[in-house]
Amino acid sequence: MNLLEIDNLGLALNGTPILDGLDMDLWEGHVHAVVGPNGAGKSTLAGTVMGLEDYRRYTGEIRFDGTSLAGLGVDERARLGMTLGWQEPARFEGLRVPEFVRLAARDKDEDAVRSCLSRSGLDPDRYWDRAADKTLSGGERKKLELASILAMQPRLVMLDEPDSGIDVESLSRIHDAIGALKAGGATVVLITHSAEVLDWAEHAFLMCCGRIVDKGNVDKISHYFKDRCIPCDHKNRPDLGQEGAP
Repeated sequence: MNLLEIDNLGLALNGTPILDGLDMDLWEGHVHAVVGPNGAGKSTLAGTVMGLEDYRRYTGEIRFDGTSLAGLGVDERARLGMTLGWQEPARFEGLRVPEFVRLAARDKDEDAVRSCLSRSGLDPDRYWDRAADKTLSGGERKKLELASILAMQPRLVMLDEPDSGIDVESLSRIHDAIGALKAGGATVVLITHSAEVLDWAEHAFLMCCGRIVDKGNVDKISHYFKDRCIPCDHKNRPDLGQEGAP
């Protein structure tokens, strides 16, 4: 069953087309990956699905669990069970770490909050009295954001570069947290430039120039990281005899 269906999605920012007739279906309860070169539109796709303010004037159709998302803002989409983990998480002055996790948590009990922190790679005893502010490193804020997503128990999770700013030791904890989200019934989308993160997925999409140009199992899509060339109809594609590469 498809949880998210995207048909002929188009979006222009400042007069520049970013998404161009994009089609995508996400199977419920699966881990998907979206890969492709810088500028392909991967983060824009996530922002459009989430309904961020600058990404609402799109063409085409986005349906969540069979219902059109047209006209719905971020808060309304979040209430449907959608969330987005940022490549560069925001800072929240005035909140302690456990308060941040409790904001959208279904279970606000201390044990539940501690469990979410631990599963995201943050020792609850070390971080319980810390502030969720600039004193946290980028990697720590990334893990705190993931802890809040675990506590939220969403139906659809989009994670933009989930390994960004994460040390090698913590990477396995992030992987485990994504597994916990899937085990809880969530559909997970990993937007990534990492072959290792791609391997966490069950199914993958390859983007170029605002479109999905290939999709399939991870083994099929992993060739992108080896060849750095995408099977598309770009005018500079090497096998078309043109100079340069897409």
